[in-house]
Amino acid sequence: MEKIEITICTGTTCYVMGAGKLLLLAEELGESLSQRVEIKGSACLELCKEGRYGKAPYVMIGEKVLSEATTESVLEEIKRLLAD
Repeated sequence: MEKIEITICTGTTCYVMGAGKLLLLAEELGESLSQRVEIKGSACLELCKEGRYGKAPYVMIGEKVLSEATTESVLEEIKRLLAD
């Protein structure tokens, strides 16, 4: 079973805009999802430099960029990927 890789940007802007809360995402997954997801932080994903990815905080879910990420939006995307 391949895990979904989630990378949360923890750079200053992202952290201030809510990435700190996203780092607690593992607590929201529940047992069934936590076995299928790998969560890690990144000092900076460099997605805010050109402004073409929207606003912080940024989360990479596999190859997909999620801007203005919230716990709810990340959980929705995880569930969508697992349903495919």
